[in-house]
Amino acid sequence: QVQLVESGGGLVQAGDSLRLSCVLASGRTFSRHAMGWFRQAPGKEREFAAAISWTGFDTSYADSVKGRFTISRDNAKNTVYLQMNSLKLEDTAVYYCATHPSRYISTRLPEYDHWGQGTQVTVSS
Repeated sequence: QVQLVESGGGLVQAGDSLRLSCVLASGRTFSRHAMGWFRQAPGKEREFAAAISWTGFDTSYADSVKGRFTISRDNAKNTVYLQMNSLKLEDTAVYYCATHPSRYISTRLPEYDHWGQGTQVTVSS
């Protein structure tokens, strides 16, 4: 059973920073798979935020977060991170990490086959 556990969410003010973490606790060899971060705002569909290849060399970002968010991974710790800087009100959402069945980067939500439970990020003015 693949188990992903996110942490690091919280309530912050606009302009602040947060770092989300996601540990792949069991069920898959972390270093062999691409990883992604997605988010879902109230009343909206889940959307792509960032993705990283198995080596960490390739990354991709949604236009809405490009230049502010950074995805990274530590394969020794089975952990993927999302560093979020200059947070905006519109970044408020539940953030989910997900693991992809292949090693290569993907921005396509339906391709990800295992998901964490999500962590809430709330940005206030």
